Amino acid sequence: QVQLVESGGGLVQAGGSLRLSCAAPGSIFSVSAMGWYRQAPGKQRDLVADITSSGITNYADSLKGRFTISRDNAKNTVYLQMNSLKPEDTAVYYCNARIIDRWFDSTNYWGKGTLVTVSS
Repeated sequence: QVQLVESGGGLVQAGGSLRLSCAAPGSIFSVSAMGWYRQAPGKQRDLVADITSSGITNYADSLKGRFTISRDNAKNTVYLQMNSLKPEDTAVYYCNARIIDRWFDSTNYWGKGTLVTVSS
């Protein structure tokens, strides 16, 4: 079982910034796409952004310009820089990674989530 380790959540005032990190173990064979999703109370889990191993990014339309996803392939780590945060950005943020094993089979894994709270 692959564990994704997330960090960087917390409490921030509106207009502030946070940077989330998510690391996959160094022992894995390969990581394909990585991404971030979020789930606000009483709502479904939605895509925030994802990024391929070659660096192609995809964002939720409503978040373009404020959030930036990036990754460090050498560290199997994906980042989410969140700027100009709004109270409506309050949610649990989940990391997702498609892990490739040595037989070239892929499996999606989720992190446990990190809470981001934006106060007004």
